[in-house]
Amino acid sequence: MKKVNDVKSKQQRPLKVVQYGEGNFLRAFVEQMIDVANEKGCFDGSVALVKPIAFGNLDRFKAQDNTYTVVLRGKANGETVNEKRIITCVSDAVAANEDYEAYTELAKSETLEFIVSNTTEAGIVYDETDKFELMPPNTYPGKLTKFLYDRYKHFGGDNSKGLIILPVELIEANGQKLKECILKFIELWNLEEGFKTWILEANTFCSTLVDRIVTGYPGAEAATLCEEWGYQDDLIAVAEPFGLWVIESDKDIASKFPLDKAGCNVVFTDNLKPYRDRKVRILNGSHTGSVLAGYLAGQDIVRDCMHDKTIRGFMEHLLMDEIVPTVDLPHDEVVAFKESVMERYDNPFIDHSLLAISLNSVSKWKARNLCSFEDHFKAHGVIPKYLTFSFAALMAFYNTSERGEGCLIGKRGEDTYQIKDDAAVLDFFAERSGKVDNATLVKDFTSNTAFWGKDLGEFPAFNETVIAHLDKIQEVGMRKALEELLGE
Repeated sequence: MKKVNDVKSKQQRPLKVVQYGEGNFLRAFVEQMIDVANEKGCFDGSVALVKPIAFGNLDRFKAQDNTYTVVLRGKANGETVNEKRIITCVSDAVAANEDYEAYTELAKSETLEFIVSNTTEAGIVYDETDKFELMPPNTYPGKLTKFLYDRYKHFGGDNSKGLIILPVELIEANGQKLKECILKFIELWNLEEGFKTWILEANTFCSTLVDRIVTGYPGAEAATLCEEWGYQDDLIAVAEPFGLWVIESDKDIASKFPLDKAGCNVVFTDNLKPYRDRKVRILNGSHTGSVLAGYLAGQDIVRDCMHDKTIRGFMEHLLMDEIVPTVDLPHDEVVAFKESVMERYDNPFIDHSLLAISLNSVSKWKARNLCSFEDHFKAHGVIPKYLTFSFAALMAFYNTSERGEGCLIGKRGEDTYQIKDDAAVLDFFAERSGKVDNATLVKDFTSNTAFWGKDLGEFPAFNETVIAHLDKIQEVGMRKALEELLGE
């Protein structure tokens, strides 16, 4: 069978992007967008992938000339999408540790403009034991500092050779934190003041927010897909159609990186916070606010919740009545994002387990839902109806004293399920469930400032309402309690 690189020719383009990380997410997100922009004439550049750690190899990339297939499948604009694209924008793949000379040559590229990275949340870290003399340094910020220093020296400090740096690691203010790490390494390694000035004046560090579910290599499906396509591809990456890249910069970089002009969902802004709030509150918050009730009402995966009148009705009220109004962006734009989220939940190709989403729900409720709860209370002077019920549903889900290995064991009818969270949370319920009444359990839980950062019982009528919901759930079951809440 032919290889993927035998069925589509690759156009030579100038190297514009060096990317730290060769994993599925970047290849199905960044490269997919760049490939579209190249095709539509909005961008003319190639990407060099850098394997930043010693683990693994690049054999599959070399074997098929850095060419691979991205499959986007799911729902978009009410239609089921299942489409593939052969990605040809990757011109090279280099192992920083095993082929250090080839890696350092990338820093000397005349045409290079961008650095992209996804080295996991733990990748952007300052480690004072890292050394400049290493080839390369151990940490990603250390590697990038030395890479930029090589570029600075090669071009004699020319400010026009500075780069636009786009980390996509899932930490807040990722660009600023990466910049801070580099400045610390410059000081630790006693690099000259001129280099520090060049970093600050010639380079642009952007904070970014990314959003796309990438399921990666399709495993058992791969052979069937390759047979259908008529070529072999060992680097297939599968993702949902939705993709959002928000880029925050104090300089206007849109003209240099015009992926939005190619129809890609890329937003350039000087304030990332509203977009982060939108994602955390609507996407993450609706998950955390609804899946525990959905599971106890009898569903197991997200898609089935979308086809369950009661659970979907609860989620719609949760979002439209109490979460969407708290997001500081134009209302129509926020509603459109909410609709796209509901469409993504109905993806016919992804079986997203409610129990998988349930992990660490206490800290998630604090991070994702408490902000909307508080903003709703400030705006209306009363506790939000549906977020309050979601809190009671969380307690109902956790309300067991039976311990398992590193978890609690809950019961849904005749079935059991594992409850996984921090030890303090598991101990809290194990020590109280079945031993105190609901009023005491709720009071102890809402007043636990280690969990919430404050006493939630100070919100008027909150404890009483949670107790009433918990009583009702135990009396008639989750589904009937939801139906009564919705007035069905």
